[in-house]
Amino acid sequence: MLKIKALVVALILLSGLYSECHAISEAQKWAGVTSPSLTSPQSIGSYNAGCISGAVLVPINGTGYQMMRLSRKRYYGHQDLKQFIEQLGQTAAMQQLGSLLIGDLGQPRGGPTLSGHRSHQTGLDVDIWFLLANRQLSASERESWGAPSVLVGHSDNINYSAWSKANESILEAASRMPAVDRIFVNASVKRELCSRKTNHDWLRKIRPWWKHDDHFHVRLKCPKDSKACQSQEALPPGDGCDAGLNWWFSEEAKHPAHPQKPPKPPVLPALCSGVLTE
Repeated sequence: MLKIKALVVALILLSGLYSECHAISEAQKWAGVTSPSLTSPQSIGSYNAGCISGAVLVPINGTGYQMMRLSRKRYYGHQDLKQFIEQLGQTAAMQQLGSLLIGDLGQPRGGPTLSGHRSHQTGLDVDIWFLLANRQLSASERESWGAPSVLVGHSDNINYSAWSKANESILEAASRMPAVDRIFVNASVKRELCSRKTNHDWLRKIRPWWKHDDHFHVRLKCPKDSKACQSQEALPPGDGCDAGLNWWFSEEAKHPAHPQKPPKPPVLPALCSGVLTE
């Protein structure tokens, strides 16, 4: 019986190792492509298992924003994402909130990444630091600077030397844009926004998620002309400031049970094969 159990464990481990190697192999293919496809713009598949054809390059500098980590070359996305970043940057500049520091968008043709970033595959996701710059950064600063957390140490408390009214204004401006589907933030950030005695009509799109204490993640809706794009489920009604928010501060949320088997590599839509090899 012990030998059988040992064999089962070994098979599970080998299966996990195979899945991991397969995932890396697939990611290498997508990471190795250096230019977008020349076909019409289309987001294909789901945010966690998809690709993009006809992606556009978002300029590394624009009004009110600047790209970080240029060496990653993850500054591609759907035209809608480019427009969103430019509009939010213009809002930040007009309101004198500071310069947005833009993290990852996606690869030239989307798909899985070598870093294991599971989303950002369809050209509709972007990470934006909470830190706001007051000047143009050099190329070396864009590589070496780290995104600071807005929490005090490893606690659930907001660090008000890192968080400001400008952060709230930017989140509100982003949330009110029609193309935005949802915005992921740390649960403590969501709680801070809920505690403000202001209009809450824009908070529905602000969703708590693990980590996200040093940046917020904006996810756009599927473009109307992207018929093969898979939308997420609709957001629940309300502003999200109800008792459900308390769960994120529970032991269950902070220490989730790890699955016994590693997640399987995502299966990309058949259309992505053509996008990769074009």
